[in-house]
Amino acid sequence: MLSVDRLRALCAVAEHGSIGAAARALHVTPSGVSQQLGKFEREVGVALLVPAGRGVQLTDAGRLLARRGQEVLSLLAQAESEVVSLDRDVVGELRIGSFSSAGRVVVPTAVATLRRRHPQLGVSFFAGETEELIPAIVRRELDLAVVDSWVTMPLHLPEDAVHSLVHRDSADVALSRDHPLASRDHVDLDEIADMPWTTWKKGAVYHTWLVQTLRNRGVEPDIRYEVPEFAAQLEFVAHGLAAALVPRLARVWVPDNVAIVPVRPTLEREIYALRRADNDRPTVRAGIEALTEAFAGIGT
Repeated sequence: MLSVDRLRALCAVAEHGSIGAAARALHVTPSGVSQQLGKFEREVGVALLVPAGRGVQLTDAGRLLARRGQEVLSLLAQAESEVVSLDRDVVGELRIGSFSSAGRVVVPTAVATLRRRHPQLGVSFFAGETEELIPAIVRRELDLAVVDSWVTMPLHLPEDAVHSLVHRDSADVALSRDHPLASRDHVDLDEIADMPWTTWKKGAVYHTWLVQTLRNRGVEPDIRYEVPEFAAQLEFVAHGLAAALVPRLARVWVPDNVAIVPVRPTLEREIYALRRADNDRPTVRAGIEALTEAFAGIGT
């Protein structure tokens, strides 16, 4: 019978591309991974890895075993989840990740609720962007992630992930108070599309979303100030240098010289609690429940 630990080591090398990276992911030494793989090769009687430059690559047999190994590991994780689900106690560890604004406004409330309701549950937290959090769920580095998906640029979720809608948010435009449109009840996106903009750095999902949103209005956006923080973007707005699209969830503080004006059409995003399909443990369900309640507490 094949060893699960050796299968896990081979799958880690296939996923991370090197023995060193696999060792870091598994929290073991590179020599420990190499020993497991050497034993695995002797066990199956064929080479699983061959040298490739300074690293290694999988042979055909290695790729086959890695592919089947992922299926085995997923089934084992599902079986473990089902066994644990038989027990109503919410204990052990829950690893939560979230994008920054939800991590600041909502997650602390949810964690406090979990600690109060389930004293034997240990909760850890990682702040990152949605594009970082999804792979972390797939790699089992997180149990639960709070991710966002703009309606005009929907998120592509992996097949082995399950998402629960926990909140709907929208973005308004931030204008300097002396701007001619600042006193309006709302503005049409077409009226402001050709303004100078401040937003996140190129390559960030929010930057891509703003560019795509304005291009959909037939305008190539003039992004002059790339600032990876909404509070700092609002300072550029306050000085009359640019406009910014700011989600309501991220709007904790607004300078006196900035007006926040709703946009038409509404720019909406959906916020999900994301987990692996094979991870439905009571701890994860308790985490989703706490997040849902925390989002409900902030309104829209």
